[in-house]
Amino acid sequence: MSEPKSSPEPAQELRMAALLAVGLTFARVAALFRSPLELYPDEAQYWLWSRTLDFGYYSKPPMIAWAIRATTALGGDSEGWVRLSAALFQGGATFVVYLIGRRLYGGAVGLAAAALYALMPGVQLSALVAATDAPLLFFLGLAILAYVALPDLQGRLRLLTAAGLGAALGLAFLSKYAAVYFLVGVAIHLAVSSRARGAWSPASILAAAAAFAVVVAPNLAWNASHDFATLHHTAANAAWSGVRLFNLSALGAFVGSQFGVFGPIPLGVLTLGVGLAVVRRRLPPADLTLLCFTLPPLAIVTAQAFISRANANWSGAAYLPGAVLAAAWLVRWRARRWLIAAIALQAAVALVVLAVVLQPAFGDRIGLANGLKRARGWAETARIVLDRAEREPGLTAIAVNNRFLFYATAYYGRDRLTEAAPLTSWLLMGEPRNQAETAAPLTAALGGRVLMVSYEGWRRAEMQADFQRASGLEIDSVWLDRHHRRRLEMFVGEGFAPRPRP
Repeated sequence: MSEPKSSPEPAQELRMAALLAVGLTFARVAALFRSPLELYPDEAQYWLWSRTLDFGYYSKPPMIAWAIRATTALGGDSEGWVRLSAALFQGGATFVVYLIGRRLYGGAVGLAAAALYALMPGVQLSALVAATDAPLLFFLGLAILAYVALPDLQGRLRLLTAAGLGAALGLAFLSKYAAVYFLVGVAIHLAVSSRARGAWSPASILAAAAAFAVVVAPNLAWNASHDFATLHHTAANAAWSGVRLFNLSALGAFVGSQFGVFGPIPLGVLTLGVGLAVVRRRLPPADLTLLCFTLPPLAIVTAQAFISRANANWSGAAYLPGAVLAAAWLVRWRARRWLIAAIALQAAVALVVLAVVLQPAFGDRIGLANGLKRARGWAETARIVLDRAEREPGLTAIAVNNRFLFYATAYYGRDRLTEAAPLTSWLLMGEPRNQAETAAPLTAALGGRVLMVSYEGWRRAEMQADFQRASGLEIDSVWLDRHHRRRLEMFVGEGFAPRPRP
């Protein structure tokens, strides 16, 4: 599975890879703690989860909440500490990419792969946002590293590495269920490569399976005790019902987004390399291994985009092995100028991303205001809601009709909500549709006198109709930039008597 190397790996390449990973991590962490951007509501949601540690949550496995709890326990609940683990995970993933490339192709490819990966636009964003992709890629990288090392090991070390693979894969599953693409890749690789099959013995299979089972068992038990809420949410994201299927425009948008996420040159290299492999009908063992891990996420999510819809990051499991493969092909083709151009272009994009994080006004000037609006104005929004709540005597609850508003108010109002009426969610439907509605629904027991908050005026008339009396309508706006504002419509409802729900 590994290609012979003409000389031992120079210590200098190892130091350069470590310097790249540490240097970029330091720059990202510095930007996180100096950025004026507020938490995106999904980040606030993960922070709220982290206040109550568990083995699972409504829409995601538990790793993101665990990571946020660890970093905020060290330094507090400010935005930088909430996001810190993302930068650390991606720094670790960068070094793992180097190790994979070094084992399969040598240190030069490993270093080039680490640079391509670390500066990839999608990775740059992932390192600055509290989300599930960063831990997924780190643990997925460890699993791939163990997988490619396994054929060269014997005896006890092979068993320990197999167990490490299972544990790393389990941790990847606890980060994001997209880790299943690793299993798809392994299945394909074992089917097409006799050498890959020869690397596994019954004992090593048992070691990997046992370690994986031990790690994921608590999350499976949590899902079983909660009607498999996370798995249902993951399946619902596919949106194969209730939308127009077979959408060419969605397919085109997704494919185009991949050039922005992966980088135009690396993705072009992957496309060309796959085409050459099809024409020549042969691949070196190392290339075949990485291709088995790279193509399934891209192919499956592309099909999903055509059938229904797909977010740009849903193919994220392909980023890490794809970066190694793109670097290997560029080095093998002696396309030094293309490699330098790819790294330089992605470094320039990375600098722009850091500049926007540090100075959002710069993002406004280059046309990114719409993308930044959801990370602005939430502290002011929460202040307006809680100021109104303080002016209203005898409140039994505060109820909002939007999960973004719920999580942002919970985070930015965290110091004031301890003395305020409980924060709840008004349900449009008969059944909860997200964690906020599941964990904190507005009920008749809390419905004596409620401050109702409608996000952008959405469904306000229906909210008012759920009460015997509604009064004190107030409309407020929060400017997010020169062109975007957030509107709140608030009233006091008394005697909560919800109409029948579908």
